[in-house]
Amino acid sequence: MLHQPANNGNFGQKMSNQTVNTVLSIQEALKLLLTTGISSGGSFAIWRKPKSAKLEYVMDELNDPEKVTMNLEELAPGFIVHPFTDQEDKKAWFIRASKYLFLNLDQPIEEDYLPDWILSSGEKVENQTLDSHHFQVKTSGDSREKRKIGEGKEHFKNLVELAIQAISEGKLEKVVPSRTKTIQLSEEFDLSKSLLSMLKAYPNSFVNFFHIPNIGTWIGASPEILIETKGEYFYTMSLAGTQPVVGENPLKTAAWTAKEIEEQALVSRYIVDCFKKIRLREYDEYGPKTVLAGTLLHLRSDFRVNMTTTNFPQLGSVMLELLHPTSAVCGMPRETAHAFLKENEGFDRSFFAGFIGPVNINQETSIYVNLRTASIEGDKAVLYAGAGVTEDSDPEKEWEETDLKCQIIGKFIQNPNA
Repeated sequence: MLHQPANNGNFGQKMSNQTVNTVLSIQEALKLLLTTGISSGGSFAIWRKPKSAKLEYVMDELNDPEKVTMNLEELAPGFIVHPFTDQEDKKAWFIRASKYLFLNLDQPIEEDYLPDWILSSGEKVENQTLDSHHFQVKTSGDSREKRKIGEGKEHFKNLVELAIQAISEGKLEKVVPSRTKTIQLSEEFDLSKSLLSMLKAYPNSFVNFFHIPNIGTWIGASPEILIETKGEYFYTMSLAGTQPVVGENPLKTAAWTAKEIEEQALVSRYIVDCFKKIRLREYDEYGPKTVLAGTLLHLRSDFRVNMTTTNFPQLGSVMLELLHPTSAVCGMPRETAHAFLKENEGFDRSFFAGFIGPVNINQETSIYVNLRTASIEGDKAVLYAGAGVTEDSDPEKEWEETDLKCQIIGKFIQNPNA
């Protein structure tokens, strides 16, 4: 059922108990949400958390996008969007939940439960395809030229070689170079179909879409949570190492190399070092274990802290500042790796490897690293992917790994019915 907040901000209150006349398909509901957001002229976001049947939606009707500081505990309910690199004002874009509802994907979607501000978009949905003309953006010639640099195979392989050299010289322990891949949107492209296919294909990922006018339109399925707070508990994870799914039972048969195990251990050690930095000694650590994210496998460890017993109610904001950008998307030491990427990568990552997610909705905050993602720009989509480089890395294999990661989202954009 769809829900919206009452006037007092109590999220999740049911609209009414009217007799149901019409049941919508999930794609029809997605079209309604997308069309409503686009026609409002404001910002909006749609998402489903991993292993959840709850599709959530926020819309901010303000035409001028809002920016906020990262004091998460003090923010109104909404959806936060932060780029890979801090901007000068050290603020993030924020989609305030002036309108909010959620849809339970396990239950029939009954039209009579929809609020008027959604139903009024219904007539605009009939026989309409949510195609590329809804997301026209202006990019400078300089930005386009830099992006071409990010697409080159030789540039990426040379970047990996530079990284290996810096590691062998003791300047870095690990670095995560990235690349872009621009694809033409097909004539059959329909955003609601792409989103629906991703929801079905990636139940263990944070499937998301957000649109901020004149700033960006992005779609993705991230496997990595950065920080999460639920009630009195704080959560984070270390995720690294990548291999394709092979065989009927990949979670049990996956074999990890010493390079991949060490890569993941570096990320875990960085989280523990952050805890030590703030003198936090009481935490639970689980893992590492093999986890499935779409067609790829990763190594993951989970961390949990009781914020009440540790007397640390602001732990979410504190750890967000310490963790971003994580070594899984930047490298170690973090400052040195970040400087290396800024000097050698050659293009702006924008929101790729930044962080996104719902804040203070139903007393929960869930911030994810923006991975497995693409920006939609007119009739094209720009895919982003990175690979963790250590001293034992092979440039050709790292390129192949980024290609696998690009396919995770790219195949649903090129073929919405994939």
